Amino acid sequence: MVFSSVGFVFVFLPLVLAGYFLLHRAGLHTAAKWFLVASSFLFYAIGSPGFVLIFMASVGVNFLIGRGLSAMAAGRGKKALLVFGVLLNVALLGYYKYTDFFIANWNALTGAAVPLMKIVLPIGISFFTFQLIAYLADSWHGLTSSYRFLDYLLFITFFPQLIVGPIVHHAEMVPQFEERANWRLDWNNVARGIFVFTLGFAKKLLLADAMTRNAQSFFDVVSAPVSAAVAWWYSAEYTVSYYFDLSGYADMAIGIGMMFNVRIPENFNSPYKARNFQDYWQRWHITLSRFLGSYVFRPIYRKGSHLRSYYVATMATFLVSGFWHGAGWTFVVWGLLNGALVCVASAMKRKGLSLPAWLAHILTLIGIVLMRILFVSSSFSQAAVVLKSLVTFTPIVFTGFGLGLSPAMVVRFCAGTFIALFMPTTRTLADRFKPGWASLVPVALAAGLAVAYIGSGQSFLYFQF
Repeated sequence: MVFSSVGFVFVFLPLVLAGYFLLHRAGLHTAAKWFLVASSFLFYAIGSPGFVLIFMASVGVNFLIGRGLSAMAAGRGKKALLVFGVLLNVALLGYYKYTDFFIANWNALTGAAVPLMKIVLPIGISFFTFQLIAYLADSWHGLTSSYRFLDYLLFITFFPQLIVGPIVHHAEMVPQFEERANWRLDWNNVARGIFVFTLGFAKKLLLADAMTRNAQSFFDVVSAPVSAAVAWWYSAEYTVSYYFDLSGYADMAIGIGMMFNVRIPENFNSPYKARNFQDYWQRWHITLSRFLGSYVFRPIYRKGSHLRSYYVATMATFLVSGFWHGAGWTFVVWGLLNGALVCVASAMKRKGLSLPAWLAHILTLIGIVLMRILFVSSSFSQAAVVLKSLVTFTPIVFTGFGLGLSPAMVVRFCAGTFIALFMPTTRTLADRFKPGWASLVPVALAAGLAVAYIGSGQSFLYFQF
C-alpha cells in the first residue's frame, strides 16, 4: 500500500489511528498495541501478499534467536548463534534480491545458460532485514533482554517505517510505545503530523512523480550521445526528483508517527546544501548511514591500524551500501566511488585543506549529479553515454529528447531546486509549526493540489530496493 494512495489516506490511516486510540481510551492498552501490530501486518500484506507469511515467520524466528542470545553466556555457542541468525537474514535477502544477479554473472563467466528465476522482490526487505540484524547484534550485547514479544513486534512492524524506512533502532522506538502519555490522542501532535505528512505528500505528488517520469523516459531509451544541455537537464532533473521522492516518503512516515505520538528519526537534512561528500552522507539517508556506521564501519575501524584504518573502513562500508542498494555492478561501483569521495573530503579536512564555500558547494552538486547518473543507468555503457554527453556541445534539438519542455515541467524543476537548496528542512518547519488558521490555509492548499494528482501517483523509487 502506498502512502500517497486514496485507500491509505482516506481509509486505512484514519481507521487505524481511531482504533488505536479508542482501545487505549477504553483501558485496553495491550489490545491497542496488538491492534497496531495486526494493522501493520495488514499494511504489509496489501503491498506484498505473496511474502507476508514468510515475513511473519522471519520476524518470529529472529525474536527467538534474539532471546537465545540474550540468555546465553559469552562463548562459542553464543557466537555461533549470532552468526547463524545474521546469515539467515542475509540468505533470505540474498535469495530474493541477488539470485538473478549471481546467475547472470555465472553465465557470463562460464558461458552457461542457466535461466534467470525472475524472483519478485518483496517490498521493504532491504530495510527490515537491516533492523532485524541490528536487533540480533544488540541482543548479543544484552541490550534487548527486557523486551517482550509485543515490544519487539511494534519496533519491527510499525507500518510508517516498515517499507522504506527511516531505519529505526529498538532503543528509540520501544520506550515510546511504553510511555503512558503517548497512549492519549494529542491533537497538537495530530495537527503537526498532518502538516509534515502533507509536506511529504506534496513533495511526492506535485514534484517528484512528474519529474521522475520525465527523466526516466530519457534513461529508458538513451543509447547514443545527445547534446550537453539535454544530458544535463535530464540528469539534474532525476537528481532533484530522487531527493523529493525519498524525502517525501520520509516526511510522510515521520508525520504519521507524530499522529501516533511516536517520533521517527529524521532521514534527510538538506543534503544538496552539502559542501563535500562527507557532509553529504551525513545529510542523505541519515538512518541508513547511522546503521552502516554502527554495524559495518565501527566493527572494522581501528585507530592506528593501517589494515583497519578510517579509509579502509569507509570503503568497506560504502561497498556494502552499494551492494545493498541494488543487485548490479553499477551499484557496487557507485558505492565505491561515493566512498572514495568521502575519503577525499576526510583527507582534505585532516590536512587543513579547503575550497571557497561557493566552489565546494558547486563541485559537490556536480558530483551528486554524476553519481546519480551511474545509479539510475541500466548499464555502464549507458552511464558512459550520458556522462560523455555532458561535455558534448552540439546544437540543441527541440524535438525528441531535446529541450522542448512544458512550462509546468520547468516550474517543477525550478521550484524543486529552490526548495532543495534554500528552504528550511521539514524538521525545522515542524518545530516552528503552530496550529491555527495561518498554517491551515497553506496546508489545505498543498493537500488539495496533491489530492488532484493522487490518481496519477506512482510507487516510491526505493520500493525497487
